Parts: sequence; structure tokens; C-alpha cells
Amino acid sequence: MATYNILLLGASYGSLLASKLLFGGHSIHLVCLPAEAELINAEGFRVRLPVRGRKEPVVLDSRQLPGKVAAGGAAGVDPKDYDLVGLCMQEPQYRSAGVRELLDAVAKSRVPCMSIMNMPPLPYMKRIPGLDYEALRPAYTDPTVWDSFDPKAVTLNSPDPQAIRPPEEKVNVLMVTLPTNFKVARFDDEKSTAILRQLEKDVEAARFDAPEGKIELPVKLKVHNSIFVPLAKWAMLLAGNYRCVTKDGMRTAQEAVHSDIETSRSVYNFVNDLCVKLGASPGDLVPFEKYAAAAQSLVRPASAARALQNGAPFIERADKLVQLIAKQKGLSHPVIDATVALVDWRLEANRKKAA
Repeated sequence: MATYNILLLGASYGSLLASKLLFGGHSIHLVCLPAEAELINAEGFRVRLPVRGRKEPVVLDSRQLPGKVAAGGAAGVDPKDYDLVGLCMQEPQYRSAGVRELLDAVAKSRVPCMSIMNMPPLPYMKRIPGLDYEALRPAYTDPTVWDSFDPKAVTLNSPDPQAIRPPEEKVNVLMVTLPTNFKVARFDDEKSTAILRQLEKDVEAARFDAPEGKIELPVKLKVHNSIFVPLAKWAMLLAGNYRCVTKDGMRTAQEAVHSDIETSRSVYNFVNDLCVKLGASPGDLVPFEKYAAAAQSLVRPASAARALQNGAPFIERADKLVQLIAKQKGLSHPVIDATVALVDWRLEANRKKAA
């Protein structure tokens, strides 16, 4: 069985995927901040994973898993040393010094690159037929960071599992709050897709030694032939995540979805219909009822709302991306337009304050 060298940019969300891949004996290098790297190199990382039917979550300790983990900064990393690169940071972070240069080196290396952002990398949008790609650039914090990529070497993995870093814990601890699956689209290239299929098998086969015996763990990696499957996240983001943003604060995703369920349904179905117009089949997408049920447990504001509240000058703008795609198809939704305008306004206020 092949083991791979995998480079993951971003250690918070990256450690969730890493915890699953380590079961297959792969070697993982996390690119992160110095304090995180120091701690991970000294003590590994922990992921707390809720398992159905168990009172206590399982704690995955990277030091006790078959694979190897190392961490460090963006400098001195050669993407050519790796079989696969994962992008696990939020989109605005790729324009920061050091990361930007590493991302460009990843692009030029043509090593298969899998994004786990809510915001699909711009080159992934090129894999969707019939879009005016240039017209989507304004949705990105700095679209030029994606210019060197070959779309054939880029795929998208939907970050459906939700996880947070508990504020009272060290930065090498991650707590999973919604243990759903990662859904990744195939690459255009069969050889690269074969790596994903091997990782899918390894994650599927993973068993954890619990006191009650070997148990299967949630959060699988599922490889899909349809390039539209990861876009199922868009409807969730627009009906839930971005609607956590309010004029003067934020609300939980549960409130955003359930305080006015008909509006949420209308936004959600509009986005799903848009994905179908792009070429998705309804089976690629998640029905509203299933999302609404999951949203009952989302008792925190989404990360976009928290970032705005904390004064972030830039956040991922999947809301704007969907609005621009709809516009190309001659469509709009008043709630989406209002959300985009509100987020624009809040970001503008944050930038003024920071100036």
C-alpha cells in the first residue's frame, strides 16, 4: 500500500483532515504559525471527535497514530517534495507574505492541490463550464494569487465537518462540533484522483482502539466524480453562515436558519437551483430539510460572522461569488443581495476602523 507525503497549509482545520489521514500511515507536514508549529512538533495535536452512541468524545492524539506529523512556517517548503497539497486556510490568508509565495510555488509545481475552503479557488471555477471566469474575480480578496494554477491540478473538498478550537485550550486542540463527511471532487487527471481514492479507503478502514474495543469513526473522506458535489455547501453558507451576520452584531446559525424558516428555504433552494443550472444533478446536492435538521445543532455564530465581529478587514466572500454567478445567469435573490450589501458595509466599517 502506498503511503504519501502530504502538505497541508493551515493547522486548525488541517489537523482534522490530518487526524484521519494519519491512520493510513501517511506523512503530513502542516504549514502554520510559529507558536502552533512549536507546540505541534513538541506535543503533536489532539482532535476531539463525538461518536454516536458514546457519552464521551474520542480523542485522537497524533502521536499515537500510524503516520508522521511535522509542522513549520511557509519558508523553505518545496511543494515538489509532496504527492498532494491541501489548502486548509481561509481564502484571505493566501495573500499574506510567505503564504502567497508558497501558494505560487504550489501552483507552478503542478502537484495535485486539494482545497478545503468554503470559497472555491478561482482556478476550480474554470472547471465549471459556461462561466465568465474573469467576472468572478471581484469576489476574491486578491484574485492574482491564483493566477499560476492549472485548473487540471486543482480540486475542491467541501469543508462540511464543523470544528472549533476551544478558547480555553492550547492551540493544538481541535473540537469537532458537527462530524459530517469531507466530500471531494475528482481531479481532471486519473493519476491524481487515484491518490484521493487511496486516502478514501484508508479513512474508511480506520478503527480506533477504545476501551470497548475497536470502533469506527465519523468524518470520512468521500471522492465524487461530479465536480458539483462540493458546491452543495453554497446553499448552506448563504441560508445559514452569512445570515449569522446582523447589522450590529451576530446570531447563531441555528437562529439564522430557524427564526424565519421560509426565507431560509427560499435562499437555500435558489442556490441549489443555480447549481443545477451550472450542471449539477439534484443528487449532487443536499435537500433543505436535511440541512435545516443539522442547523438545529449549530449553536454558534458562523466563522464569517465571528471574524466580522472581531474587526476582520477581509473574510471569505462565498456570498458575493454566488451573487456574481447568479447575475451571469440573469438571476438574483433579494435576501442574497441584502446579505452581500450588509457584509460589504460591515467590512468597510472594519477597514475604516483599522486604518
